[in-house]
Amino acid sequence: MSEKVIDLWKEWVKRRWNPDAKFLNLERMNQDDFLKRHRLVSPASPDASGKEAQVVFKIASKLRPEVETISLAHNGLTSGRIMSTLAHYLPKLANLSLEGNNLSGWKEVDYISGKRGRLEQLRELILVGNPMRELEYKNNRAQQYKSEIARRFPSLEILDGEPVARVGFDAPTATASTSTGPHTALSSFAWNMEPSFIAGVDGSIVSNFFTRYFPLFDNQRGALLDVYAPDATFSFSANTGIPPRARIEGIHVSKEFPNQRKLEWAPWLSGGMGGSRNLNRITGGLQKLTQSLHLGSEQAVKAMADLPATRHDIAGTPEKFSVDAFPIRQGERTNLLVTIHGQFVERTSILPVYLFKFARLIEDAPMLVPSEGIRSFDRSFVLAIAPDGSRAKQNGWDVVILSDQLVIRAYSSHEAWRPGPMRVQAGDLLPSPGLQQALSPLPEPQRSLMQDLVLRTRLNLQFAEDCLKTNNWDLERALANFEQVKANLPSDAYLPQDAFLP
Repeated sequence: MSEKVIDLWKEWVKRRWNPDAKFLNLERMNQDDFLKRHRLVSPASPDASGKEAQVVFKIASKLRPEVETISLAHNGLTSGRIMSTLAHYLPKLANLSLEGNNLSGWKEVDYISGKRGRLEQLRELILVGNPMRELEYKNNRAQQYKSEIARRFPSLEILDGEPVARVGFDAPTATASTSTGPHTALSSFAWNMEPSFIAGVDGSIVSNFFTRYFPLFDNQRGALLDVYAPDATFSFSANTGIPPRARIEGIHVSKEFPNQRKLEWAPWLSGGMGGSRNLNRITGGLQKLTQSLHLGSEQAVKAMADLPATRHDIAGTPEKFSVDAFPIRQGERTNLLVTIHGQFVERTSILPVYLFKFARLIEDAPMLVPSEGIRSFDRSFVLAIAPDGSRAKQNGWDVVILSDQLVIRAYSSHEAWRPGPMRVQAGDLLPSPGLQQALSPLPEPQRSLMQDLVLRTRLNLQFAEDCLKTNNWDLERALANFEQVKANLPSDAYLPQDAFLP
């Protein structure tokens, strides 16, 4: 290729590059007006030689920040040959979309999963809309399809928008168990709770947004007018039921949370210039649906201003919040979906009970005191990079809000999303004082490993310790070993049913 042609390809790649999201959009290349105008052969064209894609990927390898996400969606690809040099030039690629193409066989995927061209660090892959996937689903072979993809891409975490399920060990499963030991009750789910997930976007964009947004929401909601797009939408819904875990733990009647009884739901159900948009409970037909969806930045901020006052301690207690953020396609645009789960203190003022009978006029307001009760919330934002010259950009915002959905819930502890094993809510097996005392002579981490193995297998202490020692105190190996030999264990290898009861 001539230098002039290379320069044209560089200009085209630059047009398709979103450095803030580290995203290279290579979708629908055959319809690209720039390529047609300059008579450049689309890399996805049947007439392409393969050099076109190689040049594009080579140019992409020099982009900064490094490319994390590429979409080759909707290009009518029938072969994976276009990707033959992808791993060579972009070995650290994390996210790849091949949605809406015509890839029909596994050999097409082997261009990026084979020994020579494997994307070793690929975390997310989308193959929706390709015959190789859709045929498997049609013939009820979805699980085989998922397993085959997972085998080809060991680093993959998300396939077609769903988490990739992986087994932690390979062990034969006995067809029938002859063990006379009791049934093993699980104390945790098969997958651990993972920390906040931020992909395809610079994490500082998300953190800067939240550290500025919530102080304004708490203290100066009118100033948020700058960050909402003129055609933004906002809605909120109240879920008044107490979550089962919080009910079991007695949070809402506990002396540790004395202000929970002071909270009232009325301001959330009927406030906000339209009331709660809980579609499971909403009444009033179309009029209520219309009133509870606020269109435009001014209406959105007015609705927020009519909601109870809050205090979000984002900076002080980050462990009480969980954030996920990743790019999404909306039509021809790539935006950012950000969800946050957490808690806030409600500062709605109330009258102390002993003052109610004396309160007659608005002048009694100085006697009001904050409720200081805690609520949980979930909030989903759709964000876009703030355009140059926009009100958001002029006021120092990196992004503009296109959509904002807020769910307010009765408080439940942030322990629910603490990274690590997820406790089974119903019928949890928890360490009793007796078990803790029996294990107390052991040092950490052996004590915790023993406790976990005993709760998950009900092996007695001697067998549990032997199992862990044999497997070099590796809990996952010990559990795998237990599954292999449990059919041959004697009944006295297990604890009696009433052992270590609370």
